[in-house]
Amino acid sequence: MSRPEALLLVSFGGPEGPDDVLPFLENVTRGRPVPRERLQAVAEHYQQLGGRSPINDQNRQLLAAIRDQLDRDGPRLPVYWGNRNWAPLLADAVAEMANAGIRHAAAFITAAFAGYSSCRQYLEDITRARAAVGPRAPVISRLRHPYDHPLFLEAFARAARAARATLPEPVRSGARLVFTAHSVPLAMARAAGPAGGAYQDQLRIAARLVADRLGAEGPVDLVWQSRSGPPQQRWLEPDVLDHLRQLQQQGVPAVVLVPLGFVSDHVEVRYDLDVEARQLADELGLPLARAATPGVELAGVVRALLAERCDNAPRLAESGEGPWPDGWCPDGCCVVDRDPRAVARVPHG
Repeated sequence: MSRPEALLLVSFGGPEGPDDVLPFLENVTRGRPVPRERLQAVAEHYQQLGGRSPINDQNRQLLAAIRDQLDRDGPRLPVYWGNRNWAPLLADAVAEMANAGIRHAAAFITAAFAGYSSCRQYLEDITRARAAVGPRAPVISRLRHPYDHPLFLEAFARAARAARATLPEPVRSGARLVFTAHSVPLAMARAAGPAGGAYQDQLRIAARLVADRLGAEGPVDLVWQSRSGPPQQRWLEPDVLDHLRQLQQQGVPAVVLVPLGFVSDHVEVRYDLDVEARQLADELGLPLARAATPGVELAGVVRALLAERCDNAPRLAESGEGPWPDGWCPDGCCVVDRDPRAVARVPHG
């Protein structure tokens, strides 16, 4: 694999104002049978949060932090940014790289776990963006998933530790760690190919490794949020709200929610956890703290993954299974039913 000449930050994108919300959601769901009323219901979540997603601002901060880190510690590469669903779009970023004479770029995808929605779909969009630019487009290969990298794990452990410290002292020591991630249809979670089932497996591994850093003993609670498919479609469970009800019935004194499946805040974190889960916890009388997402702390993770590629730095991984493969995915990886109903969900930016 040739040494990259640039880094491409690849993210989901999100609306920057109230007028962007419905067009953005239409971009996300294009070609899928999502009812208009469902889009309008999700749009209302954005309006309750000011009609703007925090994801682009967080990516701007991450972009600046990555550039600072690479300038200071190397490898010194230009850094570009492209989104799947909203400006700046991937095709524009690829065209910008081509115009600068970049022939090969490494891509850091702001989704840390393997799976169709968190990896393969991004790679498909990169392929389309390169096709739109044409023969001048650089070769783009993704950096490996960092789910078991010590810097990634430590960022979540620090955030969970800080969140736990905000709970009232009498319930703090008994607080239950509850890790959350975006639910997906079972058909997607059980995708065929080399990474089939990796989404759940990697999340379970990462949750256990973060819990170990915090000295948590016993079972690790991994639950799911942001389900948005049709009622007849089976998705990963349990849902975070149902789980909070169960914990309250079991007499758990407090909960620390750790949004392990999300590397930055956006509407799925701010609304589903900070609004819905918070309201339910208040109703249940269950003290709850929500851990921050890593955000700009990912700059160190990105730099470490680039150093593996560029400088032959050690490939650190704590899963016991070795680091996830770097570069491109093998053919047939994370293949799902191409029936659009199998991926008919409304992820948020």
